[in-house]
Parts: sequence; structure tokens; C-alpha cells
Amino acid sequence: MIDQRPQYGEFATPEEQRRLAGLPPLDAVINTPAEPVQVAAPDAAPAKPRRWDRIITIALLAYGLINVFTAGMSYLDLPTVMNESMKILGVPGEFTNFEQGKLWGMIAAVLLVIGWVITAWLSVRRLRKGKLTWWLPIVGAAVTMLVVGVCITVPMMGDPAFISYIEGMSG
Repeated sequence: MIDQRPQYGEFATPEEQRRLAGLPPLDAVINTPAEPVQVAAPDAAPAKPRRWDRIITIALLAYGLINVFTAGMSYLDLPTVMNESMKILGVPGEFTNFEQGKLWGMIAAVLLVIGWVITAWLSVRRLRKGKLTWWLPIVGAAVTMLVVGVCITVPMMGDPAFISYIEGMSG
């Protein structure tokens, strides 16, 4: 024998279906206090891009890349650069600390490239997020040149002619 009873509310009226579901009747007025709807702002929403910031940042990075190339090539031949620097400073004698000059020149050139790459990477990340970025290439260049300056100072301070010049100035 087949069960002829209605299944799943197929003969129930819409009001009966709402009542059985625990919902109020359609014609009932719902008195709920009006609360402002707060929509959460997405955390990773990029800010409005600034065209001038992008242009300045890219120009500074391009200028930095040119400087990295020219200075890096000079650092690879650091003994010659040191000899010329000593002539400009009026230091008598020649640069003779060739081994340290070559080693620290290579280190300075590599650090110069690494500094530019890190600066460019951080700048691109900030530009994509729409954050103000023009200052980052300037700070990156300053920090990189501080580190590279220490690398160049090491062989110069190890050169006998330069040390005797400094000792003669202070005495």
C-alpha cells in the first residue's frame, strides 16, 4: 500500500510553512531597532595610486641603476681609484695595498648591486600597494653607500702611504 499523506509541506500554505519553520507571519510588522550596518573595510585594499610618486620613484631607481653600474665598475678596479683619490687629496706616494684593494673593491661592488636590488624590490612592493614610495630609493641609496663606504675605507686605512699622511697631519 502506498502512503498518500502529503510530504514535506507540499499541501501547506505559505503562512503554515513559515509558522512551522519558526518564522513570523508575512503580514506581521517586525519591530527591530534600526542599527547602522557596519561594513568591514578589507585589510589589503590598495590605496589610491599617486602618479607623481610612481614617476619620481622610477626615476630615482633608474638614476640609482646608472650609478650602481658606473661605481661598481670603478670598485672592481679599486687600487686605481684609490691611487687617483690619494693624488686628489695631496697624499704623497702611491696606493700599495693592492690585495685588500681588490678584495674590498669586489665586496663593495657586490654590496652595491645587492643594495640596489633590495631597494628596487621594496619600492615595487610599496608601489603595488599604493603606498607613498619616493623616499625609499633615497634611504636605500644612503644605507647602501654607508655600507659600501666602510668597505672602501678598509683598504685605504691599511695603506702605509695614507697612514703616514694622516699621522703627519695630526702631529
